[in-house]
Amino acid sequence: MSESYRMTEPLRRLGGTDIFVSPIAMGCWPIAGVTSIDVNEKDSIETIEAAVECGINFFDTAHIYGYDGESERLLGRVLGPKRESVVIATKGGLHWENRMQAKDGSPARLRFECEESLRRLQTSYVDLLYLHAPDPKTPIRESAAELRRLREEGKTRAVGLSNATVPQMKEFSAECPLAAVQPPYNMLQRDIEGDLIPWCLANGTAVAGYWPLMKGLLAGAMGPNHQFDPRDGRKKYPIYQGEEWRRNIDFVERIRRVADAAGKTVAQVVLNWTIHRPGIVCALVGAKRAYQIRDNAGAMGWRLSDEHLAELDRAIEQRGPVDNRPAVRSES
Repeated sequence: MSESYRMTEPLRRLGGTDIFVSPIAMGCWPIAGVTSIDVNEKDSIETIEAAVECGINFFDTAHIYGYDGESERLLGRVLGPKRESVVIATKGGLHWENRMQAKDGSPARLRFECEESLRRLQTSYVDLLYLHAPDPKTPIRESAAELRRLREEGKTRAVGLSNATVPQMKEFSAECPLAAVQPPYNMLQRDIEGDLIPWCLANGTAVAGYWPLMKGLLAGAMGPNHQFDPRDGRKKYPIYQGEEWRRNIDFVERIRRVADAAGKTVAQVVLNWTIHRPGIVCALVGAKRAYQIRDNAGAMGWRLSDEHLAELDRAIEQRGPVDNRPAVRSES
Protein backbone atom coordinates (compact mmCIF):
# COMPACT_ATOMS: atom_id res chain seq x y z
CA MET A 1 0.00 0.00 0.00
CA SER A 2 1.05 3.62 -0.43
CA GLU A 3 3.21 5.00 2.39
CA SER A 4 1.09 8.17 2.23
CA TYR A 5 -1.63 6.28 4.03
CA ARG A 6 0.55 5.20 6.94
CA MET A 7 0.07 6.93 10.27
CA THR A 8 3.10 8.80 11.62
CA GLU A 9 1.39 10.53 14.53
CA PRO A 10 2.15 9.12 18.01
CA LEU A 11 -0.45 7.04 19.76
CA ARG A 12 -2.35 8.76 22.55
CA ARG A 13 -2.95 7.59 26.10
CA LEU A 14 -6.55 6.67 26.89
CA GLY A 15 -7.22 8.55 30.10
CA GLY A 16 -5.15 7.28 33.03
CA THR A 17 -4.76 3.78 31.57
CA ASP A 18 -1.81 2.10 29.89
CA ILE A 19 -3.87 1.84 26.68
CA PHE A 20 -2.61 3.85 23.70
CA VAL A 21 -4.81 4.56 20.69
CA SER A 22 -4.56 6.14 17.28
CA PRO A 23 -6.21 9.58 17.08
CA ILE A 24 -8.45 8.29 14.31
CA ALA A 25 -10.54 5.29 15.34
CA MET A 26 -12.79 3.19 13.15
CA GLY A 27 -16.42 3.44 14.18
CA CYS A 28 -18.04 0.11 13.37
CA TRP A 29 -21.72 1.02 13.24
CA PRO A 30 -21.86 1.23 9.41
CA ILE A 31 -20.68 -2.36 8.94
CA ALA A 32 -23.53 -3.53 11.19
CA GLY A 33 -25.82 -3.01 8.19
CA VAL A 34 -28.78 -1.71 10.19
CA THR A 35 -29.16 1.78 8.73
CA SER A 36 -26.26 1.94 6.27
CA ILE A 37 -27.13 0.85 2.76
CA ASP A 38 -25.17 -1.45 0.42
CA VAL A 39 -23.24 -3.11 3.25
CA ASN A 40 -21.67 -6.45 2.45
CA GLU A 41 -19.27 -8.80 4.22
CA LYS A 42 -16.46 -8.57 1.66
CA ASP A 43 -16.24 -4.78 1.75
CA SER A 44 -16.60 -4.69 5.52
CA ILE A 45 -13.71 -7.11 5.99
CA GLU A 46 -11.56 -5.15 3.53
CA THR A 47 -12.37 -1.94 5.42
CA ILE A 48 -11.23 -3.37 8.76
CA GLU A 49 -8.06 -4.73 7.16
CA ALA A 50 -7.36 -1.38 5.46
CA ALA A 51 -7.74 0.42 8.80
CA VAL A 52 -5.02 -1.74 10.34
CA GLU A 53 -2.78 -1.24 7.31
CA CYS A 54 -3.21 2.54 7.62
CA GLY A 55 -2.08 2.62 11.23
CA ILE A 56 -5.50 2.75 12.90
CA ASN A 57 -5.36 0.54 15.98
CA PHE A 58 -8.63 1.53 17.70
CA PHE A 59 -11.96 -0.09 16.78
CA ASP A 60 -15.24 0.99 18.35
CA THR A 61 -18.27 -1.30 18.29
CA ALA A 62 -21.22 -2.23 20.55
CA HIS A 63 -23.46 -5.12 21.51
CA ILE A 64 -26.29 -3.44 19.59
CA TYR A 65 -24.30 -2.89 16.38
CA GLY A 66 -26.28 -5.27 14.21
CA TYR A 67 -29.48 -7.18 14.88
CA ASP A 68 -27.38 -10.27 15.51
CA GLY A 69 -24.07 -8.70 16.53
CA GLU A 70 -22.81 -8.43 12.96
CA SER A 71 -20.27 -5.71 13.74
CA GLU A 72 -18.66 -7.56 16.64
CA ARG A 73 -18.64 -10.85 14.71
CA LEU A 74 -16.81 -9.27 11.77
CA LEU A 75 -14.25 -7.65 14.06
CA GLY A 76 -13.68 -10.98 15.76
CA ARG A 77 -12.99 -12.71 12.47
CA VAL A 78 -10.57 -10.10 11.15
CA LEU A 79 -8.84 -8.92 14.31
CA GLY A 80 -8.54 -12.25 16.10
CA PRO A 81 -5.02 -12.96 14.82
CA LYS A 82 -4.04 -9.33 15.53
CA ARG A 83 -5.64 -9.14 18.97
CA GLU A 84 -2.58 -7.98 20.92
CA SER A 85 -1.81 -5.15 18.49
CA VAL A 86 -5.27 -3.58 18.39
CA VAL A 87 -7.54 -1.81 20.86
CA ILE A 88 -11.19 -2.88 20.89
CA ALA A 89 -13.97 -0.93 22.57
CA THR A 90 -17.51 -2.20 22.85
CA LYS A 91 -20.62 -1.05 24.69
CA GLY A 92 -23.46 -2.56 26.67
CA GLY A 93 -26.76 -1.32 27.97
CA LEU A 94 -28.69 -1.07 24.69
CA HIS A 95 -30.31 -4.00 22.93
CA TRP A 96 -32.93 -4.73 20.30
CA GLU A 97 -36.56 -5.51 21.11
CA ASN A 98 -38.62 -6.09 17.97
CA ARG A 99 -35.95 -4.13 16.10
CA MET A 100 -36.39 -1.13 18.39
CA GLN A 101 -33.61 0.10 20.67
CA ALA A 102 -34.22 -0.60 24.36
CA LYS A 103 -32.15 0.52 27.34
CA ASP A 104 -31.20 -1.80 30.17
CA GLY A 105 -28.26 -0.87 32.36
CA SER A 106 -29.04 -3.40 35.06
CA PRO A 107 -26.06 -5.40 36.37
CA ALA A 108 -27.43 -8.71 35.07
CA ARG A 109 -28.03 -7.32 31.59
CA LEU A 110 -24.62 -5.63 31.39
CA ARG A 111 -22.90 -8.86 32.38
CA PHE A 112 -24.90 -10.88 29.84
CA GLU A 113 -24.12 -8.44 27.03
CA CYS A 114 -20.44 -8.27 27.94
CA GLU A 115 -20.07 -12.05 27.86
CA GLU A 116 -21.95 -12.29 24.58
CA SER A 117 -19.79 -9.55 23.08
CA LEU A 118 -16.65 -11.40 24.11
CA ARG A 119 -17.89 -14.55 22.37
CA ARG A 120 -18.69 -12.62 19.21
CA LEU A 121 -15.33 -10.84 19.26
CA GLN A 122 -13.50 -14.13 19.86
CA THR A 123 -11.53 -12.68 22.74
CA SER A 124 -11.32 -13.11 26.51
CA TYR A 125 -11.30 -9.35 27.14
CA VAL A 126 -11.99 -5.99 25.57
CA ASP A 127 -9.78 -2.98 26.12
CA LEU A 128 -12.63 -0.59 26.83
CA LEU A 129 -16.20 -1.35 27.87
CA TYR A 130 -18.71 1.50 27.84
CA LEU A 131 -22.13 1.89 29.31
CA HIS A 132 -23.78 2.79 26.00
CA ALA A 133 -26.32 5.14 27.59
CA PRO A 134 -27.55 5.73 31.14
CA ASP A 135 -30.70 3.76 31.92
CA PRO A 136 -33.34 5.84 33.73
CA LYS A 137 -34.68 2.67 35.37
CA THR A 138 -31.29 1.71 36.86
CA PRO A 139 -29.29 4.00 39.17
CA ILE A 140 -26.11 4.84 37.30
CA ARG A 141 -24.02 3.82 40.30
CA GLU A 142 -25.38 0.27 39.95
CA SER A 143 -24.39 0.16 36.30
CA ALA A 144 -20.97 1.56 37.16
CA ALA A 145 -20.45 -0.96 39.96
CA GLU A 146 -21.11 -3.89 37.62
CA LEU A 147 -18.72 -2.53 35.01
CA ARG A 148 -16.12 -2.12 37.75
CA ARG A 149 -16.62 -5.77 38.69
CA LEU A 150 -16.20 -6.82 35.05
CA ARG A 151 -12.95 -4.87 34.95
CA GLU A 152 -11.74 -6.50 38.17
CA GLU A 153 -12.48 -9.90 36.62
CA GLY A 154 -10.32 -9.05 33.60
CA LYS A 155 -13.15 -8.95 31.08
CA THR A 156 -12.23 -5.36 30.23
CA ARG A 157 -9.08 -3.35 30.79
CA ALA A 158 -10.94 -0.06 31.26
CA VAL A 159 -14.45 1.36 31.57
CA GLY A 160 -16.16 4.19 29.73
CA LEU A 161 -19.46 6.03 29.53
CA SER A 162 -21.30 7.20 26.42
CA ASN A 163 -24.10 9.72 25.88
CA ALA A 164 -24.00 11.10 29.42
CA THR A 165 -24.14 14.47 31.13
CA VAL A 166 -21.41 15.79 33.39
CA PRO A 167 -23.50 15.10 36.55
CA GLN A 168 -23.95 11.52 35.37
CA MET A 169 -20.23 11.24 34.69
CA LYS A 170 -19.47 12.47 38.20
CA GLU A 171 -21.84 9.96 39.76
CA PHE A 172 -20.49 7.12 37.62
CA SER A 173 -16.85 7.94 38.38
CA ALA A 174 -17.55 7.90 42.12
CA GLU A 175 -18.23 4.16 41.74
CA CYS A 176 -15.87 3.19 38.93
CA PRO A 177 -12.78 4.82 37.41
CA LEU A 178 -13.82 6.46 34.15
CA ALA A 179 -11.19 6.08 31.45
CA ALA A 180 -13.15 7.55 28.54
CA VAL A 181 -16.40 9.21 27.58
CA GLN A 182 -18.03 9.24 24.17
CA PRO A 183 -20.12 12.26 23.16
CA PRO A 184 -20.97 13.70 19.74
CA TYR A 185 -18.48 16.36 18.65
CA ASN A 186 -17.71 18.12 15.39
CA MET A 187 -17.16 21.58 13.95
CA LEU A 188 -20.84 22.48 14.28
CA GLN A 189 -21.70 20.60 17.48
CA ARG A 190 -19.32 21.92 20.11
CA ASP A 191 -21.42 22.30 23.25
CA ILE A 192 -19.22 19.82 25.15
CA GLU A 193 -16.46 22.43 25.12
CA GLY A 194 -18.39 24.29 27.80
CA ASP A 195 -18.51 21.68 30.56
CA LEU A 196 -17.73 18.10 29.51
CA ILE A 197 -14.26 18.65 28.09
CA PRO A 198 -13.10 20.81 31.03
CA TRP A 199 -14.32 18.13 33.46
CA CYS A 200 -12.50 15.42 31.51
CA LEU A 201 -9.28 17.42 31.37
CA ALA A 202 -9.45 18.01 35.12
CA ASN A 203 -10.16 14.34 35.87
CA GLY A 204 -7.88 12.52 33.46
CA THR A 205 -10.71 11.15 31.32
CA ALA A 206 -10.28 10.74 27.57
CA VAL A 207 -12.85 12.14 25.14
CA ALA A 208 -13.58 9.97 22.11
CA GLY A 209 -15.89 12.05 19.93
CA TYR A 210 -18.39 10.48 17.57
CA TRP A 211 -20.03 12.06 14.52
CA PRO A 212 -16.87 14.09 13.66
CA LEU A 213 -18.02 14.14 10.02
CA MET A 214 -21.60 14.84 11.08
CA LYS A 215 -23.12 11.76 9.47
CA GLY A 216 -21.15 12.32 6.29
CA LEU A 217 -22.12 15.95 5.79
CA LEU A 218 -18.60 17.18 6.57
CA ALA A 219 -16.92 14.53 4.43
CA GLY A 220 -17.36 16.74 1.39
CA ALA A 221 -18.79 14.09 -0.94
CA MET A 222 -22.31 15.55 -1.26
CA GLY A 223 -23.21 18.46 -3.49
CA PRO A 224 -26.23 20.79 -3.30
CA ASN A 225 -28.30 18.52 -5.55
CA HIS A 226 -27.48 15.30 -3.73
CA GLN A 227 -30.35 12.80 -3.79
CA PHE A 228 -30.61 10.39 -0.89
CA ASP A 229 -31.44 6.78 -1.50
CA PRO A 230 -34.91 6.13 0.00
CA ARG A 231 -33.27 3.58 2.32
CA ASP A 232 -30.78 6.13 3.67
CA GLY A 233 -31.75 7.01 7.24
CA ARG A 234 -29.86 10.31 7.18
CA LYS A 235 -32.43 12.19 5.17
CA LYS A 236 -34.68 12.45 8.24
CA TYR A 237 -32.18 14.72 10.02
CA PRO A 238 -32.71 18.52 9.94
CA ILE A 239 -29.16 19.18 8.70
CA TYR A 240 -30.12 17.62 5.36
CA GLN A 241 -33.30 19.61 4.87
CA GLY A 242 -34.32 23.03 3.58
CA GLU A 243 -32.40 26.13 4.57
CA GLU A 244 -30.17 24.16 6.95
CA TRP A 245 -29.05 21.99 4.05
CA ARG A 246 -28.20 25.01 1.89
CA ARG A 247 -26.21 26.67 4.67
CA ASN A 248 -24.37 23.45 5.40
CA ILE A 249 -23.39 22.95 1.77
CA ASP A 250 -22.04 26.53 1.68
CA PHE A 251 -20.06 25.79 4.85
CA VAL A 252 -18.55 22.65 3.36
CA GLU A 253 -17.48 24.61 0.30
CA ARG A 254 -15.50 26.95 2.55
CA ILE A 255 -13.78 23.94 4.07
CA ARG A 256 -13.07 22.66 0.56
CA ARG A 257 -11.15 25.83 -0.26
CA VAL A 258 -8.94 25.25 2.78
CA ALA A 259 -8.54 21.58 1.84
CA ASP A 260 -7.50 22.48 -1.72
CA ALA A 261 -4.94 24.96 -0.41
CA ALA A 262 -3.57 22.38 2.04
CA GLY A 263 -3.49 19.59 -0.53
CA LYS A 264 -5.88 17.47 1.54
CA THR A 265 -9.43 16.21 1.22
CA VAL A 266 -12.34 17.87 3.00
CA ALA A 267 -12.69 14.93 5.39
CA GLN A 268 -9.00 15.03 6.23
CA VAL A 269 -9.16 18.73 7.08
CA VAL A 270 -12.25 18.27 9.25
CA LEU A 271 -10.77 15.31 11.10
CA ASN A 272 -7.37 16.96 11.55
CA TRP A 273 -9.10 19.98 13.08
CA THR A 274 -11.05 17.65 15.37
CA ILE A 275 -8.20 15.51 16.70
CA HIS A 276 -6.17 18.58 17.63
CA ARG A 277 -8.89 20.22 19.72
CA PRO A 278 -8.16 20.43 23.46
CA GLY A 279 -9.22 17.30 25.31
CA ILE A 280 -10.03 15.23 22.22
CA VAL A 281 -8.04 12.01 22.34
CA CYS A 282 -9.58 10.48 19.22
CA ALA A 283 -12.30 10.87 16.63
CA LEU A 284 -14.54 7.89 15.88
CA VAL A 285 -15.15 7.76 12.15
CA GLY A 286 -17.53 5.31 10.54
CA ALA A 287 -16.65 3.56 7.30
CA LYS A 288 -17.94 0.67 5.21
CA ARG A 289 -15.47 0.83 2.31
CA ALA A 290 -11.68 0.58 2.34
CA TYR A 291 -11.21 3.84 0.42
CA GLN A 292 -13.19 5.70 3.09
CA ILE A 293 -11.04 4.53 5.99
CA ARG A 294 -7.87 5.21 4.01
CA ASP A 295 -9.02 8.76 3.42
CA ASN A 296 -9.88 9.15 7.10
CA ALA A 297 -6.48 7.83 8.17
CA GLY A 298 -4.91 10.55 6.04
CA ALA A 299 -6.01 13.05 8.70
CA MET A 300 -3.17 11.83 10.93
CA GLY A 301 0.50 12.73 10.88
CA TRP A 302 0.26 16.45 10.05
CA ARG A 303 -1.27 19.70 11.34
CA LEU A 304 -3.23 22.51 9.77
CA SER A 305 -1.38 25.83 9.49
CA ASP A 306 -2.34 28.81 11.64
CA GLU A 307 -3.66 30.51 8.51
CA HIS A 308 -5.90 27.62 7.62
CA LEU A 309 -7.11 27.27 11.22
CA ALA A 310 -8.03 30.95 11.24
CA GLU A 311 -10.05 30.55 8.05
CA LEU A 312 -11.85 27.54 9.51
CA ASP A 313 -12.59 29.47 12.70
CA ARG A 314 -14.18 32.26 10.65
CA ALA A 315 -16.27 29.80 8.68
CA ILE A 316 -17.44 28.00 11.84
CA GLU A 317 -18.35 31.25 13.59
CA GLN A 318 -20.31 32.54 10.62
CA ARG A 319 -22.16 29.24 10.17
CA GLY A 320 -23.07 29.00 13.83
CA PRO A 321 -23.86 25.84 15.83
CA VAL A 322 -26.50 23.29 14.97
CA ASP A 323 -28.35 20.93 17.27
CA ASN A 324 -28.76 17.63 15.50
CA ARG A 325 -28.76 15.22 18.42
CA PRO A 326 -31.78 13.05 19.10
CA ALA A 327 -32.80 12.74 22.74
CA VAL A 328 -31.41 9.18 22.66
CA ARG A 329 -28.46 8.42 20.44
CA SER A 330 -29.48 6.99 17.12
CA GLU A 331 -26.62 5.49 15.17
CA SER A 332 -28.14 6.23 11.79
